[in-house]
Amino acid sequence: MTHVPVLLQETLEALAVKAGGVYVDGTLGRAGHAREMLRRGAARVIGIDRDDAALAEVSAALDGMSEATSGELILRKGCHGDLAEIVRAEGMEEVDGILLDLGVSSPQLDDASRGFSFRADGPLDMRMDRSRGLTAADIVNSRTAAELTEIFRTLGEEPHSRRIALAIEKARALRRFETTLQLAGLVERIVGRSGARHPATRVFQALRMAVNDELGELSRALVGGLGLLKPGGRFAVITFESLTDRMVKRFFADHAGRMVSLQQGGARWEGVLPRVRPVWRRAVTATVEERGANARSRSARLRAVERV
Repeated sequence: MTHVPVLLQETLEALAVKAGGVYVDGTLGRAGHAREMLRRGAARVIGIDRDDAALAEVSAALDGMSEATSGELILRKGCHGDLAEIVRAEGMEEVDGILLDLGVSSPQLDDASRGFSFRADGPLDMRMDRSRGLTAADIVNSRTAAELTEIFRTLGEEPHSRRIALAIEKARALRRFETTLQLAGLVERIVGRSGARHPATRVFQALRMAVNDELGELSRALVGGLGLLKPGGRFAVITFESLTDRMVKRFFADHAGRMVSLQQGGARWEGVLPRVRPVWRRAVTATVEERGANARSRSARLRAVERV
C-alpha cells in the first residue's frame, strides 16, 4: 500500500498516541494513520470502513503490518456513525482516542469505476458501500428540480444550483444520466468554465454527500465517539469541505463550553456534556511541503479535543 495519509504527524500529535492505548480509526481507508498508531505502541486499533475494497486491501497487508508492530488491528465493516456500537460489540466501553478522516479517499477518486471523479468517465455511482443504497444516478434521475436544487445548494454550496437542477430535469427527459462525464459536461455547459477548478466540483461533492449521508454519519459519529472517550482521551477529525469543518467546529465548541460570571460572584461552566477542551485554538492545516507533495492535503483541516 503506497497511500500517503494526510496530516499524519499532526494527527498523531493530536491523538497523543501512547503505548498500550486503545484507539478507533472510524474511517480506516488504506490504514495509513492506523499503522502509525500501532508503530507508536497502541495495543489495539479498531479500524472501521464501509468500503469493501479498502478493507480487503488492508486485510491482505495485515501480515506485513504485524511484523512491524506488537499491537492488533481489528477490521470491521460499518459506517463511522455506528462506531460506538461497533466498539462496544468488541467488549469495550472506553477508548483512548478516535480519528475520523472524512471525505473521499485518493484510491476511491482514482478508480473511475467508483464514479466519484470526472477526471475519467465511469458509472455515476459514488457509493462508498457498493453493496447497498441509492447511486448518484438514481438521485439525479429521480429527484425533482426543487429537490436537486436543495441538494446542490445545501451540500455543495453551489451558487448555480437551480439552473443546474432545471437543466438536469430537462436533459434526462431525453436521455437518462448514467456516467460521470455526461453529468460533468452538462454542468460545464450550463455554468461555463473559468479558472482551474472544474465547474462540476460542487455538484459532485453534493451528490457524494447525499448518496452516503455524510452529514448524518458525521453527526452520529461525533456524539457516539465523544461518549466513548476516557477522561484525557482525544478526538481528532480531518475535514476537506467547509461544510463538514463548520459542523465539527461547532460541535466541539458546544462541548468546550465557556465560563460565565455569576452576579453573586464566581463563575460557572456552561456547555454541552461531556465536557472537552480544544487541543489547539484553531484548525491545523498542511505544511507548504505537504501541500506541494500531496494536492489532497491543500483543503485538509484538522481539529482535535480532549475529554475533560
